[in-house]
Amino acid sequence: MTGFPWLTILIVLPLAGAIAVFAVKERSIRLTALAVTVADLLISLPLWWLFDASSGQMQFVESARWIPSLSIDYRLGLDGISLPLVLMTTVLMPLCILISWHSIEKKIRSFMAMLLIMESAMIGVFCALDFVLFYVFWEAMLIPMYLLIGVWGGPNRLYAAIKFLLYTLTGSVLLLVAILVLYFQGGHTFDILRLSQGSYSTSLQFWLFLAFFAAFAVKVPMFPFHTWLPDAHVEAPTAGSVILASVLLKMGTYGFLRFSLPMLPDASRLFTPLMVGLSIAAIIYGAYMALAQADLKKLIAYSSVSHMGFVTLGLFMFNMQGIEGAVMQMVNHGITTGGLFLCVGMIYERTHSRQILDNVGLTKPMPRYATFLVIFALSSLGLPGTNSFVGEFMVLAGTFLWSKIAAALASLGIILAAAYLLWMVQRVAFGVPDPHVLPKLRDVNLREMITLVPLVVLIFVIGLFPNPILTRMHPSVEKVIARVFPPAAEHASPMRRVDPFTPSLERIPALTGPTFSQETQTASEGRPQ
Repeated sequence: MTGFPWLTILIVLPLAGAIAVFAVKERSIRLTALAVTVADLLISLPLWWLFDASSGQMQFVESARWIPSLSIDYRLGLDGISLPLVLMTTVLMPLCILISWHSIEKKIRSFMAMLLIMESAMIGVFCALDFVLFYVFWEAMLIPMYLLIGVWGGPNRLYAAIKFLLYTLTGSVLLLVAILVLYFQGGHTFDILRLSQGSYSTSLQFWLFLAFFAAFAVKVPMFPFHTWLPDAHVEAPTAGSVILASVLLKMGTYGFLRFSLPMLPDASRLFTPLMVGLSIAAIIYGAYMALAQADLKKLIAYSSVSHMGFVTLGLFMFNMQGIEGAVMQMVNHGITTGGLFLCVGMIYERTHSRQILDNVGLTKPMPRYATFLVIFALSSLGLPGTNSFVGEFMVLAGTFLWSKIAAALASLGIILAAAYLLWMVQRVAFGVPDPHVLPKLRDVNLREMITLVPLVVLIFVIGLFPNPILTRMHPSVEKVIARVFPPAAEHASPMRRVDPFTPSLERIPALTGPTFSQETQTASEGRPQ
């Protein structure tokens, strides 16, 4: 390894903390877990300033031989795509510890250990540069989340936990098959960067894309593979819902961006109509289902289906606006939806109900709580000045370049989001309260304020100053686009673009540099290029 092992420490520290919680006295369990997650956050922050925003290469790379006989290495690294996701994970984990401070009363040691193991696995997924290492971290997330739902969840926790495990495990098996095929077809290596530069036949890419799709679409989850998500959210404890919505769902879209697009460019172009259709269906369907919910958690769960549809839509636009907007929305959704689930958890501790009708008119007894709820709701519907507006606007701009009709249909999701979120806020915050119950409620305390304030700050900082994130991801996104549409191949054979996306593909080079049509015209006039 070269340099300071930042990423190894980020992964190992929570694992050490998971062991430590079994060694400390019972009154110190929560403090130990909180200290470990805060330390991990503090260690991750310097990566933001040490990161070279002008480079699209992997940085902070750590490499060591692991199983030489099978060419399996311990390789970690970050680029502009994975950096914000790692930082989002380290920011959210201390908040998950804080929200569970009093709500979890049984098997506290095991609960905190599961959260810390989850943190290690999630950071490992975003940092892994070896496919076997990636798969180990990918699978390592399943059991802790299964236990969080199945042990500390609601009345139907076992049903929701088993459904979650079966759905995700089925996709993971096909992911393993695809990894093994790539190993044999890509020169007997599991190196993700080398495999991303390989050349594979169109027929092989077709089947590999389907295998990747099975794993990543379930994790997102894309329509119609989303049915496990509402059950898992409703039954999971608050910390489990936050982790599930804010981080675990992003691993599916991260997989599409890290593996499907650069490794399988021909298949990615071939499957673009399907991905666009499923994404738009998720946007509209998730929003309509959210309108019909009486349970706050289910409402937010279906809103996640809708908002993640914007992410997958942007990824398959293959232009700078679309992909950068998708990555931004991955981060924004984690912050905003995480905040909404935290708010639901706080009110559930007081009223022991997630039903909207049981939590009406909270502004008078809980003004601070109502303020936070309104901020998170306005961010979720994409109000200008908040973080979600940046991501959704960029995704729609990229979609407009591909198809005006697709952009118009996707825009319906924003209109519907305003409907179900404002309707929820109107009832929960400004409705007529129950005179016998709600006036006795206490407002958020200092611990809960500390839990919510960081997310509110991020909402406005990212919403008003998104450029620091965009400049760091820009070179990495350019590499992905160049891999899907190699400039050299396009210039050598301009007639190669004979597919259903010809009008939109002609616009793509204009987003990243001189247009190919300009270069072709220059050559035809006899001037040197």
